[in-house]
Amino acid sequence: MRIKLFPLSLFFLVVFTVFSYSVAKEAWQQVDFDTTVKLQDHLSRKWDGFFSYFSLLGSAEVTIGFCLVMFFLSLIRRRLLAIIGWSMIVPATLVEVFGKLVLFHPGPPVFFHRSLLPTQLPSFYVHTDFSYPSGHMTRTIFLITVFLVVILFSWKASFKKNITIIMIILLSLIMALTRIYLGEHWLSDVLGGSLLGLSFGLFAAALILFKKGVAKLDFFR
Repeated sequence: MRIKLFPLSLFFLVVFTVFSYSVAKEAWQQVDFDTTVKLQDHLSRKWDGFFSYFSLLGSAEVTIGFCLVMFFLSLIRRRLLAIIGWSMIVPATLVEVFGKLVLFHPGPPVFFHRSLLPTQLPSFYVHTDFSYPSGHMTRTIFLITVFLVVILFSWKASFKKNITIIMIILLSLIMALTRIYLGEHWLSDVLGGSLLGLSFGLFAAALILFKKGVAKLDFFR
């Protein structure tokens, strides 16, 4: 079953490519605008602070830092495939940055911006020409995909397993909501980043799980 994760990863990479083409053709402009307007109209400004600080979880420093920790744990345990697996967040991020540099897709205008986050993190000072795909969603979905796949294959069926899966999925949905509500990204950016993160996350999970080469995720159990 685990070997099937590789072609599934390739499938979602193809879906991401096709979706990116539709974004480049400006097929999502109206949907993007309408979604942002409706979210900001229907959600109170009291959520600005919570969503702003919640978005820190998807920052490059937090997500890549976590993968770096898992990389070294795998290195200590001499889990070669797991080392490669956790390293996959790097090419995923490179694809994300490449998309923001070459695909003409301006982000939401300033009047949509609602972030209240006063931060000194370096990633908040790095600006690219365009906004597609969302880096927060790419990295968040990458990690969430790895967690979900490992849990599905490694944990026995139980109430705790079901609750953990629901909580992880809920976290991804809230992260997606913050990107649009705060005016940081359009819906299309979020969907594109999710597809990209899902593709690389499945590939990484397949490597991490191969012959139980996980580094290990027992601290979730």
